[in-house]
Order: sequence, then C-alpha cells, then structure tokens
Amino acid sequence: MIELLKELCALPGPSGCEDAVRDYIRREAEPYADEIREDSIGNLMIFRKGAKSCGKTVMLAAHMDEVGILCKGYTEDGCVKFGFVGGVDPRVVIGRRVVFFEQGVRGVVGIKAVHLTTRQERRNMPKAKDLYIDIGCTDKKAAQRKVPLGSYGVFDSPSVAFGDGLLKAKAIDDRIGCAAMLTILKERPAVDTWFAFTTQEEVGLRGARCAAYTIGSDVCLVLEGTTAADLAEVEGHRQVCGLRKGPVIAFMDRATIYHEDVCEALRRCAEQAGIAWQTKHRIAGGTDAGRIHLTRSGIRTGVVAAPVRYIHSPVSVAAIEDLYGVLEISRRFLKEMGEQYEI
Repeated sequence: MIELLKELCALPGPSGCEDAVRDYIRREAEPYADEIREDSIGNLMIFRKGAKSCGKTVMLAAHMDEVGILCKGYTEDGCVKFGFVGGVDPRVVIGRRVVFFEQGVRGVVGIKAVHLTTRQERRNMPKAKDLYIDIGCTDKKAAQRKVPLGSYGVFDSPSVAFGDGLLKAKAIDDRIGCAAMLTILKERPAVDTWFAFTTQEEVGLRGARCAAYTIGSDVCLVLEGTTAADLAEVEGHRQVCGLRKGPVIAFMDRATIYHEDVCEALRRCAEQAGIAWQTKHRIAGGTDAGRIHLTRSGIRTGVVAAPVRYIHSPVSVAAIEDLYGVLEISRRFLKEMGEQYEI
C-alpha cells in the first residue's frame, strides 16, 4: 500500500482539478469493479461485490483533492501572484517549490528579502498577497504566456521514507484514504461496498454531499488524514493526536458528532486486531462526514484517520505503522459488518 500511496501523492489534484488522481484510481480499479459512476462534480464512485451482503448499503469515502494554488495575476517583472486553494498557512510556503502542472511550469515561492524588510514587517505573519512565484520570466507578458490566469498549481515535493518508519510527502491528506480504499477494493471487501472517491473536500466538503446522496448508504466510514501536533513546544492537550500512537477514531470534530455505534465498532475492530488507537484531544477540523451524515434521512457515519504532522503544507509527515493501521481497521470494519450487523 505504501508504494501505491507514494504514486497517489505524486499526482496533482487540487480542489476542483482532481482529474489526474481520478484517472489513476479508475484505471487501477476497473479490472475489479462491478459498477463505476462519475458525476458532474467529479466524484468517482465504484461498487464491488464482497464476500457477502450484509443487507445494508455500505460506503467507504475518501477525498481525492489536496490544497494548492491558483494564478491570480502577475508582477511587472514576470512573477506570478497567487491565491491558495484550501487552507494553507502562508508561513510554510516561503522558498518552497511549486508546479503549474497543466503547463509544466515550475517555480519558487518568494517574498521580499529579509534585509529589505522593516522591523514591523518581520513581526507580522506574511499574507498570500505579500508572496509571489518566481517562474524565471523577465516581464509580465512572458509570465502571462507561460501561466495563464486561473492556472492550478500544487507543491512540488517528492515522497521519501526517512527516520524511524516515517514518510514525508505532499497530500498524505487524503491520499492515504484513497490508497487504503483502493487496496481493499482490489483484494475484495468482506461485504458489498461502495467506494466513494470524492472531490473538493478542502474547500467545503462539496463532493461528498453529492456522492452520499447518489449512493444513499445506510452506513459510511470516512478514511482520512488528520492534524497531529505532537511537537516539543506544544502542550499535551493541544497536540490533538500523535504519530506512532495508532489511527485516530474521533468521536467529534467541528463538522460531525460521529455515530456512537460506528465509533464503538471501530474501537472493537482495533482492539481485536491488537492495533493501538487514539482519539482527538481537541475538537478541531472536519471531514467529508460533515456532509455525509446529514444526507437524506441521515447516515450512520464514523471516521478512521492517520495522524499527520504539518498537514496542508508542502511536506506532511506520517508514521507508516499508523497508515497500515487505517487500512487494517477499515478492512476489519467491513468484515464485522458481514458477520453481524449491529450498527
């Protein structure tokens, strides 16, 4: 699964332009799928018959999109002015490489040199309007030809294993969910399952609303990456969750109160498999569940997420053992659905 995850992370897929990720997943899934649907917002929904039917409509969901950038203008000397697609902290992008992938144009995010700033400027956090992307042009017209207005870009950083079982890559949120779902789909799930690869999560959980309505599931498990802040300067209760402590089974975030029975089933699956698990120590963030659980007459929804440091940045970091934990808990959750439906 990790090699699959690396391949997915390498693909560009900012919100609203998930085509490369969707095409890759569809190509990998087609030999195993019993039914494939795509809708007008770009969701990819794949059904595969499992070892049995549990008499309910079961859905796994993960979003394909990542945070990115969008060309909004130019400087007279040929640099690109941009805005963020999704929530990105401007502090983490200075000096980072980006690529406008449709044009194949690479650049570096820049800001006024430190020795030219005032003391007050150095005290303030930079805003996107203060930044630019140097694409190597010498004038505005050249930049306009190379990168038209509205061009999408993503961070340009490789996937690398390092340290004691860690992986750094862009877009682990939420290519880990996509990789785990694709792995389960290929090996045949324990029960009949819809796999919803959704769009535009990073800009308002938009694709999930449409996919959930189309499928009309009874139960949904969202596979995600979630914020880990287990760093030395962060107090314990503010760390949210931590690497190497197992997947996160959240009971609540800012968008959802997760269904009690689904949460209990996920915890039971983890414990029976001997997989450490944790919950969030702070009510923060949100997932596609925020739209899914409100669909139609309501959908019983839970989440299992990999803790990820430096989320929504050019380089996020996760523990490989946690990533495999997300896969195994999800796999066992479907198995439990087939053995006795208690949710």
